[in-house]
This record gives sequence, C-alpha cells and structure tokens, in this order.
Amino acid sequence: MNAGSCMEYLKQILGIEVQYQEGTSGRVLPNYLNSRYAFKETELCDAKAVFVYPQDELEPMDALKKHLGQIEAVFGAKAVLTFERLTYRQREYLLRDHIPFIVKGKQIYLPFLAVYLQQRCDAETQKKESLSPAAQVLLLHYIYHGCGELKTSIAAKALAFTPMSISRASKELEEIGVIKTKRKGVEKILYCGKKPRELFLEAGPYWLNPVKRTVYVSKEEIGDDLPLGGYSALSHLTMLNPPRIICYASGSISKWGKSVSSSLQDENDQCAVELWRYDPKRLSTSETVDPLSLALALREYKDERVEEAVEEMLEQTWRSIDGTRD
Repeated sequence: MNAGSCMEYLKQILGIEVQYQEGTSGRVLPNYLNSRYAFKETELCDAKAVFVYPQDELEPMDALKKHLGQIEAVFGAKAVLTFERLTYRQREYLLRDHIPFIVKGKQIYLPFLAVYLQQRCDAETQKKESLSPAAQVLLLHYIYHGCGELKTSIAAKALAFTPMSISRASKELEEIGVIKTKRKGVEKILYCGKKPRELFLEAGPYWLNPVKRTVYVSKEEIGDDLPLGGYSALSHLTMLNPPRIICYASGSISKWGKSVSSSLQDENDQCAVELWRYDPKRLSTSETVDPLSLALALREYKDERVEEAVEEMLEQTWRSIDGTRD
C-alpha cells in the first residue's frame, strides 16, 4: 500500500488530513526491523504515529508485539500497521491485543483515537476444504523430514519451489493451524512439536487426492523417468499382487498428445498413467511415488486387500521416518 492511497482513504472515511514523512528520519533501527518493515512518520489529529508496512507475511503475534514496541520506543509515536489485505483470524488477533491497523478500503482500527470502522475483511483461509497442491507437497516433505525445525529456504531448494511459492505454501499451512513458523535472522523456520504420524492424521480433513484422473498410453511411449503409481506402486512396496495393467504417475500428460486415450483399448499395448495435481517426482525417492501420497490417492478405495496393504506400507513409512529422527 503506498502512502498516498492510505492517506486518501483516511481523508475520505474520517475527514483527516494526514501529514507524513518517508523513512526513519535518521533514527537507528536494528537490521531485522529494517528488513521486515517500511516506515512513514505521520500526524493524525495532533497525535503522532508511525505507519508500519510489513514487507513480508505477518510475524507471529508475540514477535510482532515485540517489534512494534521497539518501533514505538525509537519513534516516540504509536505504531499503526498498514495492509492491502487481512484475514479474519489476523484481524481478530490484532483486535484482541489492541494493535492499531489500517486495511485500505476495508478497515480502520485506531484505538488511541477511539476509531474502529469495518467495511469487510478477506475470507478466512482456514475455511478452505483442502490444501493447495504446493502446500500439500511442502507438508508431506516436512513430515518425511521428521517434523523438526525446517528452513523454508532448504525446503524450497529440495522441492524446486520459487520464493513466492514456498512463502504462500508455508503461510497456508500456518493459517490452517497444522504447523507454526518462526524466524532466526533472515531464515524462516517451520516447526510443530508433533510426531509425523500425528501430524499426518491431524491434517486429514485437508489432504488433497493427488490423482486427477487416469489415462492410457502405449507402453512404447513411456520412458524410464516415470515413477510407478497406483496398485503397481503399492504392490512394489508391499506383498500385494501386482495388477494386470502396469500403472505410472506423471504431473503432465501433454507430451503424449493425441495418443492418450481415456479408456483401455489394448491391454497388451497400453499402460495406465495417473495424472497428478503435483509432480510426483518431487517427493519420490525410489522407483515408486512417495508412500504418503500413494496412501492419499488410495484412501477412497474400499477393498480390504488394498486397505491392509496401505496400512502395511504406512507402518513401514513411520518406522523409517522415526528411525531417521532418532
């Protein structure tokens, strides 16, 4: 939010003429504050204030309150957070702790001036029915690494995520409450204090079926870079008998063009390919898709043999992860 638009909003809604000055006016602030926020000194109805613009996603409340206290001490003025958008949960936390804030076109909360106006707030992310593919990949990656502390920079490199993608995915997971985040210097850290199996079960309502649909492709057109999916993967990881039609998994089927068919036409020539919502190779460490994604892909199949095999696979997975943690 630029300063002009914020000042115009205050003038339009409250009739307040706001004078402001960019920057810190020579005041010395710690680097961790300068890297997280931008500042504009203002005067509102003869009350001094400093508008604080978060440069990244909002800090956890304990850290945020500490930062704002330091900013107020340096500027000798009330700190007012300014946003382009604010979720319902974030708004409730700010109101609970009496932290002044402005969201252009939506809300003004200035308790030191006895002002609270609300027009609307953004939809609460927590109410979504399932995870986005990127958030699911990040959460599964976090579980595979034992649910300890994980730097988002390391996760982004491992998953080939952009800084924007990793930021959005971690924020989504934090907002639904399955993980927490904190900072160590410039690094953002994921943590939760739960065991892998516990976190996997807790996230149950949000898990996305990774498989969109299944198509059939000539075996001659399948390279050696696709991991096994479906029953083929499950039979490879357990004692389940392999299926008659071998199955692979892919994040895209566009490379096969018109040779793709939606139904099996020749079981001697064709194999099945599951089209996934995310690239299955991002989490795979063997010739199959990763076990947890496979369990999610098969959880709606009500076949006793499949259910027993999935349980067997999961038990092996938890033992493997716990062994890594130890």
